[in-house]
Amino acid sequence: MIRLQLENCKLQIAKRRSCALPNLHFAICNYQFAVLLLVTTILFGGATHGFAQAPASPNEMTPESRAALDLGLQWLAANQGPEGNWGSNDLGLVSIGALAFLADGHMPGRGQYGATVDKALNFVLKNAKPSGLLNIAGSKRDMYNHGLSTFVLGQAHGMTNDPRIGTTLDRALKLIAEMQCQDGGWQYEAQRRPQGNDLSLLVMQAKALRSAVDSGLEVSPDVITLAIKRVRGYYYCSAPEIRGRKPPIDEELLKRYPGRFTYAGHGGNATTAMAAAGVVSMQEFGQYDDWRIPKNMDVIKSEIGKLNPPNRGSGRLPSGFDSYTLYYVGQALYQVGGDDWRGFYPKLRDALVVGQARFPSEPKRHGQWVDDVRVSGPGSPLYATGVACFILAIPNRYLPILQEGRIEEIRRQFDTGGGVTQ
Repeated sequence: MIRLQLENCKLQIAKRRSCALPNLHFAICNYQFAVLLLVTTILFGGATHGFAQAPASPNEMTPESRAALDLGLQWLAANQGPEGNWGSNDLGLVSIGALAFLADGHMPGRGQYGATVDKALNFVLKNAKPSGLLNIAGSKRDMYNHGLSTFVLGQAHGMTNDPRIGTTLDRALKLIAEMQCQDGGWQYEAQRRPQGNDLSLLVMQAKALRSAVDSGLEVSPDVITLAIKRVRGYYYCSAPEIRGRKPPIDEELLKRYPGRFTYAGHGGNATTAMAAAGVVSMQEFGQYDDWRIPKNMDVIKSEIGKLNPPNRGSGRLPSGFDSYTLYYVGQALYQVGGDDWRGFYPKLRDALVVGQARFPSEPKRHGQWVDDVRVSGPGSPLYATGVACFILAIPNRYLPILQEGRIEEIRRQFDTGGGVTQ
């Protein structure tokens, strides 16, 4: 009976996202969903395994990847400090630690890792500033950490309906709207200026805003519309027929040639991470059929095709796929779905499984991943292990943002056409 009620409530939540059921109905069902998850945790222990919206297929989660995920979560739990922050004052990294457990269905305060999730979320919540800003690591990381932490709090709120999280989340979302620059982007520092900075900042806010929508919270259409326009502005085409043309460039002409999302939209820093970040941003904003998505998926799939797994048990990530790149590539594959997901996710998954550190006699290392490309010091294994566990847990579909079904309401409300500024 509980299983049936849970699945029925999930179906209603999915309908809310695709058919725009009344907000009150959604809030009630979201609450019921949280209660039912709690009941299943109490009755069956640990996470809510077996109650995903669509059970992971063998092509998605294997016994080896399940074991690697379990070991990674064990490492995160065993190495979490008493304050819940793994020795890091970077709220974004601490949020990634919490996300790893949430993605595997572990609820704060309940089950095997309830205390671990609770401590991590509490660290973020207690360090929220009166302005709503979620950053204590220096102003240059204001909106980066803020966007990432807001996203994770949104997922936690969608799973628990915790009013304490909701209060902080509401302030955090208002700050994102207030700090949006006139061109639709954001600056690293929490300041509103005429022009935003780069795509790596915008994608953080995109995920935070979408996370809020998935939790049943209101987001201004003006904020989303302006952000969509800015994402398209990060698309770059270097074809000779395009060079020298002043924007706006005819869209039909752009469609004829290869192109990709880049860091600042001018062709520089054309990384796999930025291609994936652009895809994720467009998907989060409901622009599922934008013609730029398949062009960037071609870039992503080409790089995955070249991927070489790290040495077995080394604790390293695949070459060319640092934590940041993996975080967005995994989500891009899942969101686009279909053959892209089925054909290329297994290669990422298996490379992570192979590289996981295997040192049974060294608890400080056994089960972790490390990534010195993006983060050094104690934050390195936290970031890498958190991201790796999140990627391995995606097939569970426990997170609200991973619940399947297109959000047609977002598509209708925020569709701005395909114009681009290059």
